[in-house]
Amino acid sequence: MTFRIAPYAFAAASTLFSLSSPAATESPRHAGETVIETGVATANDGTTMPYEIGTLYVPENRAKPGSRLIGVGFARVKAAHPTKAPPIVLLVGGPGVTMLDIVLDRDDTARRRVKAWQAYAQVADLIVIEQRGYTLRGDRMEIPSKALPLDRPTVAADDIDVTRDLARRAQGAYPQADLSGYSINEIADDVADLSHALGYDKISALGASFGSQWAFAVMKAHPGLVARAVITSAEPLDYGYDMPSQVYAVYQRIAWEADQDPALKPWLPAGGLVAAMWEVRERLAKAPVTVTVKDASGKTQRVVLGVEDYQSALLDAAQHAATFPRFVLNLYHRHYDAWAKDAVAARAGEPRSLINPLINIGLDMSAERKALLRNDPALPIIGSWNFAGYLATKGEWATPDAGDSFRRPVRDTTPVLFVQGDWDPSTPMENTLAMLPWFPNARMMILHRAQHGGTFQWLRTRPELAAKVYDFLRTGEFGDLPSEAALDAVAFEKPDVAAPLR
Repeated sequence: MTFRIAPYAFAAASTLFSLSSPAATESPRHAGETVIETGVATANDGTTMPYEIGTLYVPENRAKPGSRLIGVGFARVKAAHPTKAPPIVLLVGGPGVTMLDIVLDRDDTARRRVKAWQAYAQVADLIVIEQRGYTLRGDRMEIPSKALPLDRPTVAADDIDVTRDLARRAQGAYPQADLSGYSINEIADDVADLSHALGYDKISALGASFGSQWAFAVMKAHPGLVARAVITSAEPLDYGYDMPSQVYAVYQRIAWEADQDPALKPWLPAGGLVAAMWEVRERLAKAPVTVTVKDASGKTQRVVLGVEDYQSALLDAAQHAATFPRFVLNLYHRHYDAWAKDAVAARAGEPRSLINPLINIGLDMSAERKALLRNDPALPIIGSWNFAGYLATKGEWATPDAGDSFRRPVRDTTPVLFVQGDWDPSTPMENTLAMLPWFPNARMMILHRAQHGGTFQWLRTRPELAAKVYDFLRTGEFGDLPSEAALDAVAFEKPDVAAPLR
């Protein structure tokens, strides 16, 4: 899991399109009530998509009688043709990401996504539900994090301090909210409540990254509701923080292919990209570097970068395989400018969603997995950024612990299609492999070179594979789905520094 989430940009609905809706009512809302409006979105090919956009009213904390009602946004696209398939419920990632901006915005990205929604609507009704506490139809709770200094390296302890500061300010920023209600259990119940409110007794779950964890939670909390599921970039309930050695294995897989690229040969040391990676790490462990650059506004800044800065930046860089070797080799050849500019921007304060720490810290992880995490052999290169802040502030956030009985997997006969990229550093493929024995009716398709959140995007470049996924959502049958597929070779970008003379 990578918990630094950049919220998707969105604009006010009133400035973008007109909605038709029933006359507004001032009567009090009740739990399970929905208010629905209609609109039309346009895809990138000019075709139009009628949709409904609505608000589901749910208790903020179902465990507390009299808890206030909050709104959770959702959208529904009715099936293009009558179908007996259960509705497809798309569970977004994050936590702290919205998808209703797809029908609110009119930029090219939104239009492409509309086209993808149209494809799902050829199979069944499509429902997109947002996360309580980060929804365009209710509360969108976020507060700015404090900035970090530029005159020293940053360390994971700084992130602990930032996370603790957010915890201390969260309730004051939203005094009307019962923050204990923003948990994995509650958002799983939101899915069940919306399904029933819209008249569905069965659904197909479709989730990637945290959306997959959300799907696991729905299946755990509401057995029988999910008729079938497609899960990509799997994040099991006890796997919210990734094992460093499994992330490192992704680095190795990308590096192996980069080492075979003749265009990169002039910059590679003996031992290839992995050797370069470790050389940079050892150099920065001995002494940080100070770099002078101009920030986004053109102002000259001096920033000090150390080994833990490098660990964090390396994980970010690995999200983009085509530029990952360039990042490593730039640093290996002591060209730090691009990294320094990113670091200056990263150390500025930024809005942080509250739903992310509330859900993740409440979900937590088992003691056994924590022990493995803290003793992993790849920590020197991966670092503890991905989990230190959240583990250290456990108990300082309002959400209750989900408990091991909820976190641990159980045998589930729901048909599940796992689609996993083997170049995914945010949810390594070992996550999916660990789940297969618990789902005896599951099938796994490995996409070579696919990365985090990109497996569905990559499937769109393989229409013959996408068609088989749609068939599974339509029928629940795997058919002749392959167990693996290789995506197009990556064109690795060259370093910014001149190649050394040999």
